Amino acid sequence: MTTTQPLLQLENLRVDIGERNVLQSVSLAIAPGSLVVLMGANGSGKSTLGLTLAGHPRYRVTGGAARLGGQDLLAMNVEERARAGLFLSFQSPPEIPGVKNNLFIRSAVNAVRAARGEAPLDAFDFLGDARAAAAQLGLPEAMLNRPVNDGFSGGERKRNELLQLALLRPRLAMLDEIDSGMDVDGVRATVDLVQRLRGQGTAFLVVSHYLQLIESLAPDTVLRLEDGRIADRGDLSLAREIARTGFARVSEPVEA
Repeated sequence: MTTTQPLLQLENLRVDIGERNVLQSVSLAIAPGSLVVLMGANGSGKSTLGLTLAGHPRYRVTGGAARLGGQDLLAMNVEERARAGLFLSFQSPPEIPGVKNNLFIRSAVNAVRAARGEAPLDAFDFLGDARAAAAQLGLPEAMLNRPVNDGFSGGERKRNELLQLALLRPRLAMLDEIDSGMDVDGVRATVDLVQRLRGQGTAFLVVSHYLQLIESLAPDTVLRLEDGRIADRGDLSLAREIARTGFARVSEPVEA
């Protein structure tokens, strides 16, 4: 009998912002192609976890370990983490005036391809892929030639994050409230893309409070984060319970 090694493995991860401790001790494992939903009240540390794994300098790891594909994730800089196959969608994607969307994404795609030992895509081939992916996501083709997120609506910014996800095809994707600001078509496109990439081996850590999205994603595991720790582990029934009762309930943290 063979067992799949975790793609992402966190062991007692502790994170501080300045003098304030945000994550006390987070342990979890995510296998290739699996999907884990992370739920928690505002301020529980969900976004902190994603930004920490992506290498944001404001978030200081003061204990524990994080490994991606068996490699020490914390020893890598931001660019190395991205080239190793880590992707983070922002809860509030920023705009980058003066930088064309298609050039920005093609540069990222080719950097990842180089790390994989693959040849770079020229402008023609990339544009064909980008147009097809944008059409599947309901993102107007004109957005490819505009500066990154400049003048985009909230939903368009989230679809643009999904466009990057579709073209980069990472090993691990962390989606931080990707459904926020999206209409029903955008949510449906999100589910379709996630399921397609899962079939190709991409693992997902999804932060969401939207039960309909969570049910559509059919997660392998649902986690509840409270006071910087994993307080509950379960399946869809845990997400449904949270949707029904809210987070204002007492629960002893489980052993990590």
